[in-house]
Amino acid sequence: MSEELKLMCILAHPDDESLGFGGILSRYADEGVGTYLLTATRGERGWLGPEEEYPGPQELGRIRERELGAAAEVLGLREVNFLEYEDGRLDQAEPQEAVARIVSHLRRVRPDVVATFGPDGVYGHPDHIAVSQFATAAVIAASDPAIQVNGDRPPHRVSKFYYRTVTEEGAAAYQAAFGELAMEVDGQKRRLVSWQPWAITTQVDTAAYIEQIWEAIACHRSQLPGYEALRRLPEKHRHDLWATQSLYRAFSLVNGGRAAERDLFAGLRAAGNGQGQ
Repeated sequence: MSEELKLMCILAHPDDESLGFGGILSRYADEGVGTYLLTATRGERGWLGPEEEYPGPQELGRIRERELGAAAEVLGLREVNFLEYEDGRLDQAEPQEAVARIVSHLRRVRPDVVATFGPDGVYGHPDHIAVSQFATAAVIAASDPAIQVNGDRPPHRVSKFYYRTVTEEGAAAYQAAFGELAMEVDGQKRRLVSWQPWAITTQVDTAAYIEQIWEAIACHRSQLPGYEALRRLPEKHRHDLWATQSLYRAFSLVNGGRAAERDLFAGLRAAGNGQGQ
């Protein structure tokens, strides 16, 4: 483990970092943790307001890249990189190539903790599911010296790996803003997936960062016509969305047990500098 603790989030689109992971990114950056982001696509097929004319995928991708840069500054991210895949088609990427791209970044940055979407993709979004699968495979592959990638560096073993979860209260808050959060894929309707409290291993207090999270979300101006409903939510719903970030500890080499964690770096911090299980 390096002297400086490092957190890397591996996500699908610009705005995923703010909407889903903004609390942990802002909190840990504030605590002096090195925070890094890999984003698979530029979100070039994202929505625009009804009064906006779609500028085409390349131009919208450039717009959203700039927006992500602004959000990264708000969240205090150390570094942002793109995996250079096409929005809406991440599940069609060649798996070995996608995993190798992530492995290259893992071995270069050498994060202690990695977080991504859960296997449910929040509401079955194929891009979210694909990046979850690729990130999971890459965390394992990065530690294997037999796996070589271009410009290879020494293998790196991640100490803790997390999936983002949605609580029942958080799901209710999202649906209060947007109505039913669902999408049709392969002829089937996929809906928002909430996790039972007993299945959530980790609850990180991010209440002090709610305004910072919203400021980062607001940087994604091309998407704001859809997100404006979040601003109008009652205080309780805003609290349920962003005062605590909930995750599932998929694996840890340094701690375990049934007790709820309050810190992604539990088991990694120097003695006397911990922040609770």
